[in-house]
Amino acid sequence: MKKILVVEDEGKIVRLIRDYLEKEDYSVIDARDGEEGLTAFQRQEPDLIILDLMLPKLGGLEVAKEIRKESQVPIIMLTAKSEEADRVTGLEIGADDYVTKPFSLRELAARIKAVLRRSGGSPEESGVIDRGGLYINTESHRVELDGEELDLTPTEFDLLSTLAENPGRAFTRKGLLEEIGRYPGENMTRIIDTHVKNLRKKLEGSEGEKEFIETVHGVGYRFRRD
Repeated sequence: MKKILVVEDEGKIVRLIRDYLEKEDYSVIDARDGEEGLTAFQRQEPDLIILDLMLPKLGGLEVAKEIRKESQVPIIMLTAKSEEADRVTGLEIGADDYVTKPFSLRELAARIKAVLRRSGGSPEESGVIDRGGLYINTESHRVELDGEELDLTPTEFDLLSTLAENPGRAFTRKGLLEEIGRYPGENMTRIIDTHVKNLRKKLEGSEGEKEFIETVHGVGYRFRRD
């Protein structure tokens, strides 16, 4: 049974999420402020975290930063429509997805399943992609560049493997969202751009001169042909 940590200060929202997810066969832990959320993360080792941005004591962005210092556990942010800048910052820190309040519990559950599937892999995703010193194991979800393992979030891994499996093919931002199981919607362009920006930083390598992901102006992105 997968363990979900819900860090949210509104009791009604926590109860609704808990009741729905327990019916979906998840184990749910909750924390009502940022400090309590960090403690629960360290003690409970959840499989996924649902993290509200506006929290007492310690804000959601700070909580995400602290978590990312030691773990790549999937994070889904809960945000308000007015929090666009914070949402983008959260994705830059390494959050995997976000849900805008008010949200559908069915949609939240679908996104949880998609993120967990990506982070844990699936039986049909097997083999190793070799792209000039970059090795992507789609079964173990390990990525190595010039012999050094890269620490990628589940969303970053899914984006990279999708692009690397199709070198030279130009993907639109919408197409990439659909390929990795995300849901096209508001700020679609900025979401993909943020994840690609993070990926490029991690793919620079020791030489700092390899550009695996190319921008196709007016279209989106493609993986460089060897």
